[in-house]
Amino acid sequence: MRVLKFGGTSVANAENFLRVAEIIEKSAQQEQVAIVLSAPANITNYLITIIQKTIDGNDILSTINNAERIFAKLLEGLAINQVGFDYEAQTARIAVEFIQIQQILKAIKLLRQCPDSIKAKVICHGQKLLITIMEALLQARAHKVTVIHPIEKLLAVGHYLESTIDIAESTRRISSIHIPYKNIILMAGLTAGSEQGELMILGRNGSDYSAAVLAACMHASCCEIWTDVDGVYTCDLDQVPNAILLQSISYQEAMEFSYFGAKILHPRTIALMAQFQIPCVIKNTTNPNESGTLISDEIDCDKNPIKGITSLKNMVMLNISGPNIMKEMINIAARILSSMSCAGISVIFITQSSSKHNISFCVSHTQQTRACRVIEQEFYLEFKHGILDRPKVTESLAILSVIGDGIRTLRSISAQFFSALSLANVNIIAIAQGSCERSISVVINNNDLTIGMRVVHQILFSTKQIIEIFLIGVGGVGSALLEQLYRQKAWLKRKHIDLRVCGIIHTRTSLINAHGINLNNWKTELTQSNTRQFNLDNLICVVKENYLINPVIIDCTASQNIAEQYVDFLAAGFHVITPNKKANTSSLKYYKQLREVATKSHRKFLYDTNVGAGLPVIENLQNLMNAGDKLIKFSGILSGSLSFIFGKLDEGIPLSQATVIARELGFTEPDPRDDLSGNDVARKLLILAREAGYELELQDIEIEPLIPAKLKTISNVEEFMKHLPEIDNIFAIRVAKAHEQGKVLRFVGVIEETGMCKVKVDCVDTNDPFYTVKNGENALAFYSKYYHPIPLVLRGYGAGNAVTAAGVFADILRTLSWKLGV
Repeated sequence: MRVLKFGGTSVANAENFLRVAEIIEKSAQQEQVAIVLSAPANITNYLITIIQKTIDGNDILSTINNAERIFAKLLEGLAINQVGFDYEAQTARIAVEFIQIQQILKAIKLLRQCPDSIKAKVICHGQKLLITIMEALLQARAHKVTVIHPIEKLLAVGHYLESTIDIAESTRRISSIHIPYKNIILMAGLTAGSEQGELMILGRNGSDYSAAVLAACMHASCCEIWTDVDGVYTCDLDQVPNAILLQSISYQEAMEFSYFGAKILHPRTIALMAQFQIPCVIKNTTNPNESGTLISDEIDCDKNPIKGITSLKNMVMLNISGPNIMKEMINIAARILSSMSCAGISVIFITQSSSKHNISFCVSHTQQTRACRVIEQEFYLEFKHGILDRPKVTESLAILSVIGDGIRTLRSISAQFFSALSLANVNIIAIAQGSCERSISVVINNNDLTIGMRVVHQILFSTKQIIEIFLIGVGGVGSALLEQLYRQKAWLKRKHIDLRVCGIIHTRTSLINAHGINLNNWKTELTQSNTRQFNLDNLICVVKENYLINPVIIDCTASQNIAEQYVDFLAAGFHVITPNKKANTSSLKYYKQLREVATKSHRKFLYDTNVGAGLPVIENLQNLMNAGDKLIKFSGILSGSLSFIFGKLDEGIPLSQATVIARELGFTEPDPRDDLSGNDVARKLLILAREAGYELELQDIEIEPLIPAKLKTISNVEEFMKHLPEIDNIFAIRVAKAHEQGKVLRFVGVIEETGMCKVKVDCVDTNDPFYTVKNGENALAFYSKYYHPIPLVLRGYGAGNAVTAAGVFADILRTLSWKLGV
């Protein structure tokens, strides 16, 4: 025997109704089945609305017509698609039922009130009608049917609108019915009968409870709950679209899911199935071949220790405090829970501070006024005499819970949960763990709920690691980066990295797509875009509206203005990656502020390409400093462009011509004077000095310029390039003198142990490691406490769009360490 229950959406129209019939037939071929039906979707709500409108004296005609229309369309569809369906008889039956409803409503209108017993009779009509329609449909398909009348066979105790079934007596009553093995059994959900035979309603999710009751009474091998989703997911699909379908959960886990807001079975339904050890399967009517989710007594924490994340929105927290709250009032928690229970108020969450000076609990916002009134009454004397402070109420809260049997044994779950929320900048207001140790719950602000759920789900469940990029600047480096990202799509996918370029921001326009821009055609789309350049507020809106969880701003410009916004970017929740040296070479105050904000906001500020382009210079220096090393001396060729230019000087090429070649190859800055003035090298040297712990400003760097002051004052870059040949002879003479001594000229930066920094032209001989460094290479020699007298030497190409873009790409991947809380 197998019990199948079909919810409102499963029987909402003729197409779905016929699909349900096919599922019933297929199941009946394997073993006998008993079917429990809910009312069609919206019918019960319509009936409740009709009652309230009648009490209020409002017009109910349109609502009644809407309810009747649902049944009329259902019958019309069945008559068209099912030969032999008795359309006339069913239409007449529906007309009779709605006449009865209208007669009841007349009495309600006269009384201006509706007793619960009458309300129960009106509400149950949807299920009652559906059973007769399903019976007629199955008979038209040549099936024999036995209908169990729940008012006669299910004994209910309790309130008219919220009753419970006496399983022992109901089992005795049902067992007295002679039901042929081949018959399909039908029973209306939601309803039962009192000892006196009065109609009783089983309350919220009553049809599910009816199915569990029938399964228990008939000793069913399984109870299937058919709905409009494939089963139980790790998270609400509306909030986390990539939530995972669970193959199985335990009864206890299902209870936790239900209690903390998941749209699953009601706790008492699960409890009944657990009591009688009835396996339950949640399945999708529109996708019957999907295996669904099994709820049973089996626990598989080894395979999947965490089963899901649930939430409850629109909660309020009441906080009761006082200096001697726990010392003088040991039973305060019991009094709170008892008074709330007596008032019919559900306490969802309760926690006590470690200092024992206050206790907090959460209730639904709909029960806020009643809860406050109950607390005022319960502790009236304590408030009056100052033993307790009056309760503080915090509104617009949400409860976020992680659920799984594995929480009892895996200590890392709590750490990952809290770390995820911290990294997402979600403020945790209160924390509690269930007594069964199958759930951990936190109270957060309503506005943080979706992003909190997505980040926690990403860390606990997803093998994919998400990066959402907003690129500012599509010059040489920016364009090369986009090309590399596009080319590496397959590699990223194999590494389970979901990298989306969500924004490309150019000088006058921008291209924004929170779901990812097609990099195969980004240039055309950017040209055709009507969106103006985005500012920080616009980007924050995109992130919040789309709940992006790992946004990264990449600045591939040389803009001082953008560099000055990095603090704001970090504070807003973005990682910042940049080859732009302007931020790190601004004032020492701003340099420190960047790092403080990055730490506080749990975001990364990555700039490895500031020095050495694709060479891991800064990363290695940071690693040395973190390990307790101390810089004794540094010297290096820090400019790929000047390395290239000075290499060409060795070959007899004039300075101006060498600069033109370097500029065409993309080795120089947009304005070559940034290189030739020595300012670019000075900036890089300052960054290294600061990373090594020296507190310096840019003006503290001594620079030997390559070009005279009069050339620096030329405002136009192209005009400057025309005048550059004026100094070719000066360098030709210097090169010749160096060659006479068997040496070559190199442009180097030096940091002394005292912190003195200098950028200069140096003559080096064949014994110097810099002698052979040219063609755009960088070479850096670090003499430190650990590396002395032989230095740590890094050498490689330090200029070029592709190399710099590769370094930025590496920094992008370093943002993924946030997932591990590193």
